[in-house]
Amino acid sequence: MRRSRTVLDRTALAVVGLVFLLGGSWLALTRAPWATRLPAWWPEPGARAVLVDPAGLAELRSTGWWTPSVMAASIAATVLLALWCVRLLRGGARPSLPLPAPGSTLRTRALEDVVTRHAVGIGGVGRCRTRVLARRRQLQVRLHVRLQPDVAPADVLPALAELAGRTESSLTPYSVRTRVRFSTRSHRRSHVR
Repeated sequence: MRRSRTVLDRTALAVVGLVFLLGGSWLALTRAPWATRLPAWWPEPGARAVLVDPAGLAELRSTGWWTPSVMAASIAATVLLALWCVRLLRGGARPSLPLPAPGSTLRTRALEDVVTRHAVGIGGVGRCRTRVLARRRQLQVRLHVRLQPDVAPADVLPALAELAGRTESSLTPYSVRTRVRFSTRSHRRSHVR
């Protein structure tokens, strides 16, 4: 699923970039009369006309809502693009772990997926997010377990300890340290008005 998302992102960026490149090249090189293709409601441009006239722009800027609206839209767009970029960078290539058998390796993302699948299969666990950090011969497995309502951490801890033991024994040449962080969703109480 991650690979398909990456391919989809790259394809969308390539298509948008190609459309802008072709459109800009066409406008710059052909000197085509693009003004005749504007919608009927658009004002007729003159020979030296600009897209937005300075008087109209000055009138917009003098209104009270213009500056806060432009600032809010700019900040929101910047934050969304920054989050998107961080998400793409964070989901990048992960290291592969060499195993004792000759020519065998283990992808850390595959290990994360397996541990997550086993953790979610434990009764009382609603969701789980796993992260594996590899340093030389030491692995750190971080589990963020979201419990279902009315489930105490003590109810699922033995099963998670067993899962951590199986993970540690399957990665024998590495020393594995497992951290578990619990969170739970509180009950939604109905409010009476």
